[in-house]
Amino acid sequence: MPNAHQLIQFLRTQDRPLVSLAKTLRAQMRTPGCYLHARAHVEGLQNIRVAGELKIGIRAPGFQFANDRTLLRVHGKLIVAGSVSIGRGSRVEIGEEAVCQLTDCNLNGALDVIIRHGLTVGAGSTISWGCQILDDDWHTLDYPGRRARAPHIVIGEHVWIGSRALIHKGTQIGAGSVVAAGAVVSGVFPERVLIAGNPARILRENVSWS
Repeated sequence: MPNAHQLIQFLRTQDRPLVSLAKTLRAQMRTPGCYLHARAHVEGLQNIRVAGELKIGIRAPGFQFANDRTLLRVHGKLIVAGSVSIGRGSRVEIGEEAVCQLTDCNLNGALDVIIRHGLTVGAGSTISWGCQILDDDWHTLDYPGRRARAPHIVIGEHVWIGSRALIHKGTQIGAGSVVAAGAVVSGVFPERVLIAGNPARILRENVSWS
């Protein structure tokens, strides 16, 4: 459970502190390290493991309102290491057979994330507001020469994904890379590249960002 100082610091950031306090204390009885906004709803707390802290619906980009709801459904496994934030207004669902691993990363608000297989986000990565992450098509598509690819999504360490990017199944993004806003990403990309377009391709190599 958090100490008194941690709770005071947390509640100072909340627009409905008593509701946030009640939800947070209830969550931490089952999963220590979780902090919830008053309008956050979590299903499957017993499937979440936190080694650090997980903030749900706390951070909000400038266009979001206090009453925007954040939804986190965990039917599979969510493993959190370090400090992780899932921004306000996001909708995240992790399927029964899926494993989602988040390490020291920031998932900004209004995300749509549905994981049926697996998602890994490395330390220092930031996913901007309005992005969509899907690791399943919910249908099949076949054509001559089609190569099968594992559906799991892997986002390396210190990756920046711009707003409203779409990250599709089987995508792997190397450490230090940047995905431009609005990119439609599917495929395997190396480290430290700038990825943009629809379909996304490499525009620059040896990039750095901070």
